[in-house]
Formats: sequence, C-alpha cells, structure tokens
Amino acid sequence: MNAWGNQRVDLDDGATGGTVQAVRRGVMRMARRLRTERSIGSLSSNKLSVLGTLSRLGPLPAGAVAEVERQRPQSLSRIFAELALEGLITRERSEVDRREHILAITDAGREALAADLAQRDAWLSEALKELSPTERGVLELAADIMDRMAMGQPEERSAAGRRRQEGSSAA
Repeated sequence: MNAWGNQRVDLDDGATGGTVQAVRRGVMRMARRLRTERSIGSLSSNKLSVLGTLSRLGPLPAGAVAEVERQRPQSLSRIFAELALEGLITRERSEVDRREHILAITDAGREALAADLAQRDAWLSEALKELSPTERGVLELAADIMDRMAMGQPEERSAAGRRRQEGSSAA
C-alpha cells in the first residue's frame, strides 16, 4: 500500500508499464474532453458526483456519501449545504441517529444531473458514430472493466462480458 491507501503497482504482475500509462493517459484525456463538453456555469464535478451517487444508490447518510466519493465528510459538508440550498438534494435528520443527516436527490437534482449528462452524451454519441462496431464493442467492455476497477471489484466479470463470451461459445 502507498501513502494514499492504494495498492502499489507491480508491473511484473501482468500489466506492463506501457499498458498502465496508456490506460491512464486515455482515461485522463477522455475525462478532460468530457469536462470541456459541459456548458459554462454547470455544476461542479463534486456536486455532480454527489448527485450521481444519490441517484444511483438512493438516500444515504452524509458519511456514506463521503465514503462512496472517497472523501472526508467535512470536505463535502459545504457541497451538501450548497446542493440543499439550490434545491437539488434534501437533508433530513436521521430517525436512528439525530446527529446524522440523510441526503436524498430531489426531482430538480435529477433534472440537473440529466441535463449535464445529456450535454456530454451528445458529444460522445457523435464521437462513437465515427468508430466501427468492433471498436464500440471494445469500448463498452473497457468501460465496464474500468467501472469495476473504480469500485474496487476488478475480478468480477461483467454481464456484458459474460454475454459476449456465452455468445461466442454458442457459435
């Protein structure tokens, strides 16, 4: 483990330095490009990430949202307050522990999230049209793998990967 709690990279365990660099570079360039497709005045990345977490997982204690976001609750308290002030989330005292707030996305929060995603999806949709069906399939598989890696579950095979494997073995 390194100082940030991440696993040290052992390049002799199947991943070459070139693979590591290529994946990192591609992910970072794509993230940067998708950020540029957002309109000026859009919500911050932190706010969008919190809204996305609440949209996917439903109402959560503030500490659980911070854990999912891999941040300290204190670091997100201002974000939570601003989202609540903007009407994008609700903050209710927990019935179990009155010291704790339960956060939930509002309809306005869902709309703001959907609008932001639509801007980036429009660009991505056009970019994907320029690729071959094989390239789009590779990206779909890579996206699933990167999702699992980001969630700390790289060993699980994806449903998409299982469908592809089952389809090729059935032929």
